[in-house]
Amino acid sequence: MSDIQAQFSVLKQTADPAVADAIQQLVEKGEDHELNRINVLDFSARTGLDEERVISGFLHASRMGLFDLTWNVLCPGCGGVLDAHSTLKSLRHDDYHCGLCACGYEASVDEQVEVAFTVSPRIRRIAAHDPNTLPVWEYFKQVFWSSGVDLNKESFASLTDEVTLETLELPAGEKALLSLQLPKEFIIVFEPVTHAAQFIDVQGEPTRERQQLSLIYKKTQTPSGGTITLRPGPLRLSLDNQTSVRVLPSVFVAADALHHLIGKRKPFLTAKRMLTNQTFRDVFKADNLNIDQRLKITSLTFLFTDLKGSTALYERVGDLAAFDLVRAHFHALLEIISSEKGAVVKTIGDAVMATFIRPEHAIVAGLRIRSAMDALNAARGTNDLVVKIGIHEGPCLAVMLNERQDYFGQTVNIAARVQGLSTSQAIHITGPVIDAPAVTAILNKEAIVPIQKQAALRGIADKIVVYEIP
Repeated sequence: MSDIQAQFSVLKQTADPAVADAIQQLVEKGEDHELNRINVLDFSARTGLDEERVISGFLHASRMGLFDLTWNVLCPGCGGVLDAHSTLKSLRHDDYHCGLCACGYEASVDEQVEVAFTVSPRIRRIAAHDPNTLPVWEYFKQVFWSSGVDLNKESFASLTDEVTLETLELPAGEKALLSLQLPKEFIIVFEPVTHAAQFIDVQGEPTRERQQLSLIYKKTQTPSGGTITLRPGPLRLSLDNQTSVRVLPSVFVAADALHHLIGKRKPFLTAKRMLTNQTFRDVFKADNLNIDQRLKITSLTFLFTDLKGSTALYERVGDLAAFDLVRAHFHALLEIISSEKGAVVKTIGDAVMATFIRPEHAIVAGLRIRSAMDALNAARGTNDLVVKIGIHEGPCLAVMLNERQDYFGQTVNIAARVQGLSTSQAIHITGPVIDAPAVTAILNKEAIVPIQKQAALRGIADKIVVYEIP
């Protein structure tokens, strides 16, 4: 058995065997481009395998060295990759600039940071391991645009036929001249290696006189060259590559066809979802944030639980029996949270803090936790396990606290205080949670009528409206 086969045998023991088999098939038989920046949600849809198990499988495979995991900062406008990081620790919180869109963005981990997987060159060598050898359109597809841009053969035929006036591969240190006929359109001369862009607003009466434009590509990334105005007609474009790598200047017509092309998107694995994945938190602890990083998350759902009267429980049934009972309670909580696309951030005594990417996942987890405690109590013939649950959704910061990736902000504080409102095995949720249409649908399906009330939360200035889920 080869070393690679041995690694896949180990993967089948740590990940779902069906997922491990599908990954092995991809590595052995997939085309080169299919093994670069793999969109695991797309992979899940194509194979019919569960998303969470697929994510977990690729994470275990990356931990074993089968894949390289990258965190790609995306432009929300064009879907271009503005920067690629091998670790979350190198992600900056300041602005990233997109030359193609001429806009700056702060890297929110909600939808602007993509997590993708590329096969390790030790496992299989693919063309993208040497991106400077990729043909121009493959470079755009595999390196510049993210896995969330839905491009196919028809899209690229449209790109070359309708959207592109000219493209050129210009080796390092060389110069070239292009002769173009400018249409009365807005034109972008974009270079995807250096991300340099020059905008040309072509307007006015056509001219037969040859117009001139010179562009220089330098070793350091330069901002957009701004917008110049030219007339419809001939253009002599002079290009000078002063970098140490080849460049790929491309002349695009920035009309509806281009916007439609790059506007087609498909789901991809976001950094927010990765941070809220139990497998990532368990096996990639060293790849979390630096101590001074503060990453903004515009929306995250928090679930807090606490075991009511645990001190009295220890006194009533004894340390050994109580420990077994509390351990069974934790096991049920962890299994349910993970299966509902959540992750446990930390346990504090008998309390649990967990995160979910959407409120509906948290409410389903809360209802399942309550049922699980009823089942544990029924099995023992007692009512010893009473879990209080609170759920809240809102913005927060992903930070490092006590050498662990954690969350900070008012949303976290409110979620913890809402859990404290319960005096029985009840669930308390807030307005942002109950306002989610999927949550309303779940409650209606379960014939649950929430009880609205106002509550004063410790440390929160104003009373807030909360809903008890009886």
